[in-house]
Amino acid sequence: MSDTSHRFASNELRSVDRELLIAIRRGLAAGADSVGIGELVEALGVTATAVRQRVDRLLDMGLIDREKVVAGRGRPTYRYRLTISGYRQVGSNPTELAEAMWREILEVKNTELRERLLSSIAARMGRQYAAQLRDDDSSTTVGERMQRLSQMLAARHVVTDVSKSGELPVLDIGACPYPSLTDASEDRSMCRLEEQMFSEALGQPVQLSSCRLDGDSCCQFSP
Repeated sequence: MSDTSHRFASNELRSVDRELLIAIRRGLAAGADSVGIGELVEALGVTATAVRQRVDRLLDMGLIDREKVVAGRGRPTYRYRLTISGYRQVGSNPTELAEAMWREILEVKNTELRERLLSSIAARMGRQYAAQLRDDDSSTTVGERMQRLSQMLAARHVVTDVSKSGELPVLDIGACPYPSLTDASEDRSMCRLEEQMFSEALGQPVQLSSCRLDGDSCCQFSP
């Protein structure tokens, strides 16, 4: 496996930065339309320098924005608020909801209905990736599309790479993106979903040729 996923490490949100986002959200929830450095210093119990360092990182990540406030002849100050992306970072974790919905789908007794639901989910997710791949004019061959898809997955913190089997490209997934949803090794619904999702995304059928649930070192999807 390569270090593809590590290229996106700089975009990971630090715990101290998340605390600042939460502090801003609390200030806004209390009725303020924005929050200043002084209020954040008081809320977090750290120095103004530490707050400014966190603010700079969050501005760079697009999680907060700022407005300049000029009062009299004094030095202008800035006040901060969350962007839409910032609200998403401190919103409720959707993982529990996704897990509950997944397990309810697997409990559907009607096999045809259950498979139709899974197929629809896979197709929708695949189309989302496919739309991004279409925007990349350089992704012309299946190998190039697979390489771009690998980069997109890595941006979502999925350990992934592209290798070759003869002349064919192979998408390697080093760790299951949904470990809590594949804890029952006898159920391969998630494996089938990923297979269909990647096929939809790449515009070409791929098959799960190796699987970690079978003891292989990684999951591999190949044309």
